Amino acid sequence: MTTTANDNFNDWLRDAHAMEKQAEQMLTAQAERLEHYPELRARIVQHIDETRWQHGILDEILARRGTDNSVLKDIGARLAAFGQAVGGMAASDEVVKGAMAGYVFENVEIASYTALIAAAKSVGDTATQAQLEQILEQEKAMAAWLLDHLPQITQAFLARSATPGVEAKK
Repeated sequence: MTTTANDNFNDWLRDAHAMEKQAEQMLTAQAERLEHYPELRARIVQHIDETRWQHGILDEILARRGTDNSVLKDIGARLAAFGQAVGGMAASDEVVKGAMAGYVFENVEIASYTALIAAAKSVGDTATQAQLEQILEQEKAMAAWLLDHLPQITQAFLARSATPGVEAKK
């Protein structure tokens, strides 16, 4: 049996839906733990709102295309996010590793939405293409912010960790 472009596209949209669930859970856990890095926390909170909006857009797209999200993929994504959050809590340099992991995850999202946009073009779904392009711009903005601020986050962590009696990790 041959898989059509529409079948692949719908499957990738379900993957993106699960990915956004994972992103929301990871970002929320990170934001809740950040105490000493207010600028990073504020940007993460902003991106949580963007992620929720993106998730809603993906719900709309899936409904319009007559498909629904994959419950199994959503559950798997949530479990992965939980594991990442728990793993990060144990690290003494949690804030730096969290910012680096966030940058990597944003780039995975950028690659995913870039492929989805190409698939939308291929199947002639211009409405979905336009919505995915909006999401892509938000993901690029978050990745750029993290990359631009990683030196500052690292330096703040190093200064805090060098000060006796000051918690640096979060």
